[in-house]
Amino acid sequence: MHVSRPARCSVLLLTGSLLLAACGSDSGSSAKSGGSGGAATVTFDNCGQKVTVAAPPEQAVSLNQGTTEILLSLGLADRMAGTATWTDPVMEGLEKANAEVPRLADNQPSFEKVLATEPDFVASSFTSTLDKGGVAPREKFEELGVPTYLSPADCEGKDNSGDGDGSRTKPLDMETVYREVRELARVFGVEERGERLVDRLKSRVAKATSGIRAGNTTVLYWFANQESPYMAGCCGAPGIISNVLGAKNVFDDSTQEWPQINWETVADRDPDVLVIGDLTRKSQTAESAAKKIAFLESNPATKNMKAVKEKRYVLLSGQAMNPTIRTVEGVEKVAAALRAYGLAG
Repeated sequence: MHVSRPARCSVLLLTGSLLLAACGSDSGSSAKSGGSGGAATVTFDNCGQKVTVAAPPEQAVSLNQGTTEILLSLGLADRMAGTATWTDPVMEGLEKANAEVPRLADNQPSFEKVLATEPDFVASSFTSTLDKGGVAPREKFEELGVPTYLSPADCEGKDNSGDGDGSRTKPLDMETVYREVRELARVFGVEERGERLVDRLKSRVAKATSGIRAGNTTVLYWFANQESPYMAGCCGAPGIISNVLGAKNVFDDSTQEWPQINWETVADRDPDVLVIGDLTRKSQTAESAAKKIAFLESNPATKNMKAVKEKRYVLLSGQAMNPTIRTVEGVEKVAAALRAYGLAG
């Protein structure tokens, strides 16, 4: 969920030639850089824009936690000039690497603050971050010779033209997230690291889902906000989790990424399990899981729901509920909870 969902310097004169970069699908690549620090040019499409990486970036800025954790997982902390927009503590195992990279802002930084790092590559998880009302439109970076990258999970099969967090025209799957890993690995010339990371993620999903048949189990995903709660629609990251486990999202009749739904409707759907975002940010009401649970257990509209009465809760980080490599963490934790609650089939 991006920052708009209460959770999406001077002209750069770089020494030597400007690094022209960009990202997209594996199709259409003009070359592949061989190893870490290689110098081959890479060109491909990314969310409708063609961009070219003339050399692996050395001063990259990641504007959202999702892309940040991919870059850190690829061992690229030493080539990052800054990060921003955090909903959760960094993924376990990446603490040391993350500490090496300056945090420009806990939330959305200014365009000027990003430019002050003299970036040669800017990556974002959400279209809204690189648009009007975000840090800046992609064009403003690219006019200065700074290539930009958007996570394909937020643009492919998704309509971001309206208000809110957009809607899906087709269900998302993990292959799109894996492609993002591979694309970023190519940009930085570390393809082998990318393949190893994808293999690890696939193995974790396979292990978590082995033997689970949860077709009779209904699940609800609550990301944030107490007054007008954001619940997951059919086809984003929570849809991935539900689909690989065979469970049913009670709001899979909505194509909106995170529709806001009233509590009476939530109570009427009466899911078997409540998957709750446990966020550390403070931009909305009931960000933490503790506050969400306290509300559920005291609110007249929800306290008699079966999942609340049985305390069938699953606590997930915000990133595990976004289309990122941590969606795998979501699969693991929901799978473990379904087994613990006797709902795994």
